[in-house]
Amino acid sequence: MVFRFLLLLLFTGYFLHAQDLLPKREFRSVWIASVSNIDWPTSKNLTPAQQRAEFISILDKHALNKINCVVVQIRPSCDAFYQSSIEPWSEWLTGTQGTPPNPFYDPLTFMIEETHKRGMEFHAWFNPYRAVMSSSASVHSTHVSKKHPDWVRSYGQYKWLDPGLPQVRDYSLSVITDVIKRYDIDGVHFDDYFYPYPIAGTDFPDDSTFIRYPRGFTNKSDWRRDNINIFLQSVYDTIRCMRKHVKFGISPFGIWRNQSTDPLGSATSGFQAYDQQFADSRKWVQMGWLDYIAPQVYWNIGYAPAKYEVLVPWWANNSFQRHLYIGMAAYKINSSTQDTLWFNPTQMPTQLRLNRNTPNVRGQIFFSSKSITNNPLGFQDSLRQKLFKYPALIPEMPWLDSIAPNEPASVSTVKDSTRITISWSTPPAASDGDLPYYYLVYKFPNQDSVDFSDLKYLYKRLKSDSLKLVDSRPAGSQNEVIYGLTALDRLHNETDPIIIRVDLTRMDKEPVDVKQIRLYENYPNPFYVTTTIEYYLPRPSQVKIEIVNLLGEVMQVPVNGESAAGRHSVEISAASPSGPLAPGIYFYRLKAGNSMLSGKMIILK
Repeated sequence: MVFRFLLLLLFTGYFLHAQDLLPKREFRSVWIASVSNIDWPTSKNLTPAQQRAEFISILDKHALNKINCVVVQIRPSCDAFYQSSIEPWSEWLTGTQGTPPNPFYDPLTFMIEETHKRGMEFHAWFNPYRAVMSSSASVHSTHVSKKHPDWVRSYGQYKWLDPGLPQVRDYSLSVITDVIKRYDIDGVHFDDYFYPYPIAGTDFPDDSTFIRYPRGFTNKSDWRRDNINIFLQSVYDTIRCMRKHVKFGISPFGIWRNQSTDPLGSATSGFQAYDQQFADSRKWVQMGWLDYIAPQVYWNIGYAPAKYEVLVPWWANNSFQRHLYIGMAAYKINSSTQDTLWFNPTQMPTQLRLNRNTPNVRGQIFFSSKSITNNPLGFQDSLRQKLFKYPALIPEMPWLDSIAPNEPASVSTVKDSTRITISWSTPPAASDGDLPYYYLVYKFPNQDSVDFSDLKYLYKRLKSDSLKLVDSRPAGSQNEVIYGLTALDRLHNETDPIIIRVDLTRMDKEPVDVKQIRLYENYPNPFYVTTTIEYYLPRPSQVKIEIVNLLGEVMQVPVNGESAAGRHSVEISAASPSGPLAPGIYFYRLKAGNSMLSGKMIILK
């Protein structure tokens, strides 16, 4: 016990300074489990209005938690939380399987719309093989176990579709395909239920299937693993043919194999999903059949059979350039009988910091939603105040899309005595055909704070049809407000920022095009000895300013070099030793990139 406590303190101290360095991109998600009414809806007997209110409340809480994706269980046991011609309505939704909501609505359409309103992704969670739960009170006549009892195997207290049957694979794929076709989901998600967890002394009853469909295998374990592999590959290939933006992810049991069994395995001594569930999760990512894997590392730091600090690096080293999100056991906070360290409020924050400090870990998913919103040991408070204090963008997946959209077009600003308005238009489609899916507006208090990697400066996220930002003009003597504008596609590829500097010392007679190089009239003009020339650059550029007489001769070159984006000023002196200017008429010209602008100035006697 003392050793484990010291170990926890060691990790806590090690990550003390890293905890405030929040990443710009991080997958932050929760599982919202519907089976047995774990998270939503909380009862089979809620009215549709109560169901909707509950789901909105869940989303609003997680928006405050800076969660950017929800993984929602829509098919817990060959039933549906949506209108389906293939499977019956879920008992966990309406109390009786096969009974639609009354008054009618489509929960999946509703959930997706509300999730997207809050800038989150919606991943649809399917259980591909679980057919009938022990707690199921009703099974409808249209349920697959009734229509195709020959596909179903009883094992323990559950009924399962037999993964070895081609008909089962085709059937489950048709369910997933139907959802992808009809609903605007962002991801397809499976959990750890493939072949069921084994019951001591009882084998899964698929001997007849093995005899009928051996496919050349003589070892049943290898055959079972291949049954799962065939199905997952077909799911991934189907998704890729249907929707470029839809991701496929799986959350397997946290141990693939132990090192004592396989030298490629982890230094653990627990249950092995490869051998006992026939889930070759390492191969799934190695073969590129998944976009992300979220192993359920549901053990604490220092837990001898399966140490968190051992498993997370192992998965990171075996993610094969696919995204790795760690499944985290929020449900154990302050309630686990497995290890007393779960009663320590630093356990889960320390795990999260370990994730962030492990290369190749791109985020985490918490099981489950209510285990966060119930705020055990103040963990939700920790998310809001420190760990997830600022939002994070979902990491890009370059194997799906590496091309950013085109930057916003026709960007302009206009200001009056109370407001600043930034407007833009939709740009042409990028080379891959994508238009912006959303826009981000950053806001910086001063030039020194301009940092697009720090999302504490993220001011607004706007939908693709929102082409204007209206902001209050700051009070006081501030001379300038600095904004940044970017466009992102559905897979979160972001354009280079357009920096927008709003000069508060001048009033605008008309909108100012912030993407256009501007050269302002010098002041004062005419002048005796010195005058100031100002110019604006929408992006960093090589700049040259020349002072030219009426004969076209260059008299001075006050600027010649790289200039940052934004507004600049340069003082011109008629008495400059590098090129004194006699009284008369001169021209000043600005060369920046492919642009050249000019103005006229007069020096008095």
